[in-house]
Amino acid sequence: MDSDNRKIWLNGQFVLVKDAKINVLAPTSQFGANVFEGIRGYWDEEQGQLYLFRLKDHYKRLFQSIKLFRMGMPYTAEECEEYCKEIIRVNKYREDIAVRQTVFVEGFGSWYSKEPVGMFIAPIAKKRKEVPLTRGVRGCVSSWERISDSSMSPKAKVGANYINSRMAQLEALDGGYDSAIFMNRQGKIAEGPGSCIFIVRDGVLVTPPITASILESITRDTILTLVKEVLHLPIEIRDIDRTELYICDEAFLCGSAAEVTPILVIDAYLVGDGTVGGITRKIHQTYLDAALGRIGIGDGWLTPVYG
Repeated sequence: MDSDNRKIWLNGQFVLVKDAKINVLAPTSQFGANVFEGIRGYWDEEQGQLYLFRLKDHYKRLFQSIKLFRMGMPYTAEECEEYCKEIIRVNKYREDIAVRQTVFVEGFGSWYSKEPVGMFIAPIAKKRKEVPLTRGVRGCVSSWERISDSSMSPKAKVGANYINSRMAQLEALDGGYDSAIFMNRQGKIAEGPGSCIFIVRDGVLVTPPITASILESITRDTILTLVKEVLHLPIEIRDIDRTELYICDEAFLCGSAAEVTPILVIDAYLVGDGTVGGITRKIHQTYLDAALGRIGIGDGWLTPVYG
């Protein structure tokens, strides 16, 4: 669907994207005063159903971000869920999608304003990654430090927080890489810009703890659950040294948008043999199976849009 015909939900109205307007002097425009979620939806052709993946968990985290950001909120989580499904039905999506859900400070206030609050919900078509995975990315450890709970907590998905990710990602792209990898104040691996990181060493899946200056990622939690309860692989949640990235067998980023994205090179070091690893492929397939309800796990993870 082209943008001229695509509609979004904006402050209680279904509005064409080209007609959706926000005050350029509003705190969200000037200072990034907004919180948001990226939600994925997967189309099941056999069932003729579009499933939103872990919708309730996304809204739980959205309201946590609102609390941490100390802003108002005129809607309940239950209302947001219904509005999200409504705007998808209005657009008649019957394919894989991504939904940007944003709550923002509008009006003519300053960077510390809490209200008035607006909200938009914007779905767009977005295909899932191919199965089996065959392509990966080149990553580099950034010179920029990841934000932390002592500065701008990564627990809150605040628009302004992503300037930190912007700086690291632009540095990576300018250096010929595809993605950055952050370290935290303690000199340990944190996450990527908008994604968490996993590595595999000797058959063990390893990921940093939530205290390592990372987002409390829903996708990370999904993968940990699936690996433990479906794939039955050993897991370690611990600090990761930079040099471990260079000698690990596999590595991947994960997130609602990234899904499972293999990393094949880090700082010019090949990860494993430089191809997508077997454990990474298994995790990706299992993740998509969960998103389509094909495995009996994750009670409440799927929210049907139609019917």
